[in-house]
Amino acid sequence: MLTETDLAHLRRCVRLATDALEAGDEPFGSVLVDGEGTVLAEDHNHVAGGDHTQHPEFYLARWAAEHLTPQQRARASVYTSGEHCPMCSAAHGWVGLGRIVYAASSAQLGVWLAEMDVPPPPVRPLAIREVVPNAEVDGPADVLTDEVRELHRRFHRQRRS
Repeated sequence: MLTETDLAHLRRCVRLATDALEAGDEPFGSVLVDGEGTVLAEDHNHVAGGDHTQHPEFYLARWAAEHLTPQQRARASVYTSGEHCPMCSAAHGWVGLGRIVYAASSAQLGVWLAEMDVPPPPVRPLAIREVVPNAEVDGPADVLTDEVRELHRRFHRQRRS
């Protein structure tokens, strides 16, 4: 069950995804929060330049590895507008981050992309627990999925123009 605090962090992720879209990038945003609830770092997608590993979740995993102890990482949470891709899930698991909370699932995104006639990505989308079996995962946040869906519609509409 998502709390009001969870939803506030997820709303920030959606704002970061909007910032990414407005910068011409894919609409994804993420926030890293420590065990006491303090936001430590945040980012949005930077894949428009051609490096498709520049996902915010991957950045946050690397940031956490450089700045937090293993115990701090285990107590931290990653909030994100969209469920981690397999690359980001693996980074999350290898670094030992704690809870993952997402606004929209990979399955939802897959349905939306199919509805928009967008070809599937080069890497098969997998649920986080398929990559990191013991991950603590919460989502989707039903109150935000329409907004996230609209960001992806806008991105693909702009891309086709």
